[in-house]
Amino acid sequence: MVANPALTLGKTTVHRVIDLDPFAIPIANIFPGATLAQLNPAAQMLAGQHFDFATGKVLLVIQSHLVRFAGKTILIDACVGEHKSRPLRPEWNLRTGTQYLANLAAAGCTPEDIDIVMCTHLHADHLGWNTRLESGRWVPTFPNARYVMTQCDIDQRAQDAAQSPQANHGSYQDSVLPVLDAGLVKTAKPGDEIVDGAKIIDLTGHSPGQIGLDLDADAGSRLVFCGDAIHSPVQVFYPEWYSGFCFDGEQAVRTRRSLLERAVGENLRLMPAHLRGTSMRVEEKNGGFVPVIEP
Repeated sequence: MVANPALTLGKTTVHRVIDLDPFAIPIANIFPGATLAQLNPAAQMLAGQHFDFATGKVLLVIQSHLVRFAGKTILIDACVGEHKSRPLRPEWNLRTGTQYLANLAAAGCTPEDIDIVMCTHLHADHLGWNTRLESGRWVPTFPNARYVMTQCDIDQRAQDAAQSPQANHGSYQDSVLPVLDAGLVKTAKPGDEIVDGAKIIDLTGHSPGQIGLDLDADAGSRLVFCGDAIHSPVQVFYPEWYSGFCFDGEQAVRTRRSLLERAVGENLRLMPAHLRGTSMRVEEKNGGFVPVIEP
């Protein structure tokens, strides 16, 4: 039985394929300098689903978005994966027996069905399922797909890995190089269309080459899959809070503000990678922004 999609817009469907939920991070770790007290005015909206006020932790999900659009099946971001050495993150480290591929199957999809794997950026929690372990080797999980990523991010991660094999949890070696070596990578830049009506947009800041996907869906709706340009609805209330994982925090803030302004002006549905919800619209209120989240 195929799971109902999280979102249906005409012939376009989006399934959320969950890898890890919740993924909880202390506020001071993800947003340096932020305090619990600053979130109190937004407690009614954030509490329980997006923030744990008892523990002071931001609540995220690690997921892929499975998009069927214009005759193609697109997987946006590939989560953590299995069997990967991630000692700095115990909940990611050498995982086995996860439900990710079962969740993909519940959405009516096998790895062989994926036409495009889009990596919004090359962090370890967005590319782990790019590969799987087979007879002691890392092989592409999605053998028939084009893996879309930016050359800028590839170059940065290659440089980081050359300086330290453990950079970015060692994910360049086990989750990027194998798909490069298999000849499956298609580099993309802002303005490119990966299929008709699905355009790459620039979301630089969180990584040097982070990209999003602006999709002209049916029923007059626009979806923007925006990676980690917005980690949490917390950053809608406080766009100036950049994460401790950002390559260029100040640029990440500029990118986020621009995206929020677009979302208001164009009534976009935003699809952040770690959102514990289906999608998010944004409204202006009292000179700031307020998220409106679909469960």
